[in-house]
Amino acid sequence: MPQLVSLVVMDPGRVDEVMHAWVEAGVPGLTLLDSSGYAQHVRAQQKLRDDVPLFPSVRKILRATEQHSRLIFSVVQDDFDIEALIAATERVLGSLEEPGNGILFVVPLSRVAGLRRESGEPGPGS
Repeated sequence: MPQLVSLVVMDPGRVDEVMHAWVEAGVPGLTLLDSSGYAQHVRAQQKLRDDVPLFPSVRKILRATEQHSRLIFSVVQDDFDIEALIAATERVLGSLEEPGNGILFVVPLSRVAGLRRESGEPGPGS
């Protein structure tokens, strides 16, 4: 079953290195998006004020505390070596178990149309 591999890179300055590592690890293609997050530890430190209208306060808090990041994702065949991809990613970013290095997740896909193998041949499920 094809899989969606997604990586949130917290340090946008490391994205080019990560993309190069993914290509070297055999990822057939990837997509890069700007993203922003709102970390729970930041929310816990923020307190809403009672003397200001709710919506402007939330908007101001969100703008002040969002963390800019980049999202890299790719759809890979079921026989793709995910562990090797994680290892290549961690060689660039450090352990993903350490806070602030990134978050990688893999989701199985029940149906994919248009996925090609490196040879250009359609893959299973496409």
